[in-house]
Amino acid sequence: MLKKLQKKQISLIVGAGLCAFLAGAMFSAPEMGKYLGQWLKQFKNQSEQLTEANKAESAVFPLVLQSPQERAAKLQELVKGFPSPDRNRARYLLASDLIERKQAKEALNLLEGLEKDYPLLAPYILLKTAQAYDILGEEGKASDSRQAVLKRYPEHPAAAKALYLIGLDEYQDKAIASFPSNPLTWDIVRKRLETNPNQQQLQLILAKYAYDEPGSVAVLDRLMKNPTLKPEEWEIVATAYWENNEFDKAASAYAKAAKTPRNLYRIGRGLQISGKREQAIAAYQQLNSDFPETNEAGTALLRLAEMTKPSKNALPYLDQVISKHPEQAGEALLAKIKILQAQKDTKGVNEALQLLVTKHGNTEQAAEYRWKIAQEKAKAQDYQAAWQWAQPIITSNPDSILAPRAGFWVGKWATKLGKTQDAKQVYEYVISQFPYSYYAWRSAVTLGLNVGDFNNVRQLTPEVVPLLRPVPIAGSETFKELYLLGQDRDAFLQWETEFQNKMQPTVAEQFTEGLMRFTQGENLIGIDKISKLEDRDKPEEKAQYEALSQKIIYWQARYPFPYLKEIEYWSQQRQLNPLLVTALIRQESRFQPKIKSVANATGLMQVLPDTAKWIAPQIKQDSKKIDLENPNENIMFGTWYLDHTHQQYGNNSLLAIASYNAGPGNVSKWLQTLPKEDPDEFVETIPFDETKNYVRQVFGNYWNYLRLYNPEISRIVGQYSAKHPQLSQR
Repeated sequence: MLKKLQKKQISLIVGAGLCAFLAGAMFSAPEMGKYLGQWLKQFKNQSEQLTEANKAESAVFPLVLQSPQERAAKLQELVKGFPSPDRNRARYLLASDLIERKQAKEALNLLEGLEKDYPLLAPYILLKTAQAYDILGEEGKASDSRQAVLKRYPEHPAAAKALYLIGLDEYQDKAIASFPSNPLTWDIVRKRLETNPNQQQLQLILAKYAYDEPGSVAVLDRLMKNPTLKPEEWEIVATAYWENNEFDKAASAYAKAAKTPRNLYRIGRGLQISGKREQAIAAYQQLNSDFPETNEAGTALLRLAEMTKPSKNALPYLDQVISKHPEQAGEALLAKIKILQAQKDTKGVNEALQLLVTKHGNTEQAAEYRWKIAQEKAKAQDYQAAWQWAQPIITSNPDSILAPRAGFWVGKWATKLGKTQDAKQVYEYVISQFPYSYYAWRSAVTLGLNVGDFNNVRQLTPEVVPLLRPVPIAGSETFKELYLLGQDRDAFLQWETEFQNKMQPTVAEQFTEGLMRFTQGENLIGIDKISKLEDRDKPEEKAQYEALSQKIIYWQARYPFPYLKEIEYWSQQRQLNPLLVTALIRQESRFQPKIKSVANATGLMQVLPDTAKWIAPQIKQDSKKIDLENPNENIMFGTWYLDHTHQQYGNNSLLAIASYNAGPGNVSKWLQTLPKEDPDEFVETIPFDETKNYVRQVFGNYWNYLRLYNPEISRIVGQYSAKHPQLSQR
């Protein structure tokens, strides 16, 4: 395993091999019969739904990872083969590459007859044909191809693009009427609103489908002045405001929408955030009067409690939550305990605590209380009591953010008590139960696995095998085909046209929307949408998330791998572990190349301009021509500085990463005051919560990239899950 983990180059797996039978080959009759059987099977499969299994059989999809120049010869070989789904894909992809290089005649030769052979992408083949004719200056033929889309496929999302490109008013009217969720339609709408801003139905299209686009709040503000909106239209406006964090305006709009539990809660919350206390209280009280059994009513009671002064008057609200809303009882009990502690009501505190850890022991608040006591016991070196308080968190609160942390420290405390076998079992348990966590990595280190530790992780150069794009779990087969072929613009337009449920997406839709954000370079939004799926609280949605989270495609989407070539190159130059660099970039910027902090730290690795100017002469760069928004330059400067922090601390990555966040002065101070014998103790006692969390998050990222993209570690983690079959189903 050591040799595999320390390979000196990062390799890319491009998937299945090319078709064995190419043009010009001579076949015997039995061979031909065998091949024709495979061909007929492939054609049958073309009409079936794309799955991860039949995706893996394609020789074309892996080529999407390569540049057009790298894949050209392989695509040409496939084009010469017998008719098959992959031959059609190769023709389409090669034609698209040729059009990008303005080689229109060659592209037209590939596209000729493909509409019939490749019905899944038929309207897009016509659009590609029109694009090729445009390059040749044959406008009439280009127009004919677009008109053919409208004639043959008038309801297909590709028709929206044809209508947009034709551009005449009557065609734009059709686009608005038939395809309001298509981004090209939004462009038409915006241009019309520039001419005449007071067009309510056009404004509502942007409010419903483009509320997360720049300039949407100004459109909403104009709609707010319109007294003729219907309740369902007010709800569209309100939700759009809410998604843009305009909570006061959202509350005003929700007040004119239908009275639902969600809408009433958002009225109260919007007013509360805006400082309108009395109005907020009235809204929360109305919610509890009209919909007393709902989860929103329970949350409203909690909000009423936190707004009530003096705090002792909040107890009736909290008692209502405890008795009527068990899912929120833990939060209410914790708030009640704090009030009773302030009143020095020891008996009341003890009764509430007993209720918290018994009847509501599976809540996050129960986990927080258990962990607080466990830490206090450990600090007093009563490791037996610490073990006893923390252990239930692992089984009673498996969904708690504290569960993997508690599990790891149960192992550490078991070791101190001489229970080495118990410690080993609980470390294995953490890896199997919480494989995504920072503490799974710390458990793997403690078990002696070759996954890198704080003192040697920079030197490792793990083999990295990025998988192909996953098959999206929502959307049409046409959309999935476009996406897997790397036709990102058309796939995006197709998806957005299909995605009618944008304000309340299903689990599958939200995951797919995250994937599509990646294709548009919106990596931060994509990661955020995919990560937030774990917050779904409706039972059926939680079940859907749990099923999705068992698939590697979910975790690889949550930990994507943009800028691999740049990371690989500069990591090699600085002799840094490329996965550690990737982990830091994910934490610093979520792979957004132009993002800036309040301190003006810029780009992927959040390099300060002054720091870059200091580094520039040391790497022979012109300090006047620094472009930190350029991914390659940013990684060049950022990896130099990461190498510098490593050199400052004897290549200890724990201290180097802490210094990257908090600065060398603070780390030097901590080395004088914090426990140094045990790095885990050091991390837990870092006095800056931001830096403590930063260290855990960066190394948690590192571990996830290692377990997801390194075949050897992925296999080992899977073995630990197999040891605990009751846990591997989670």
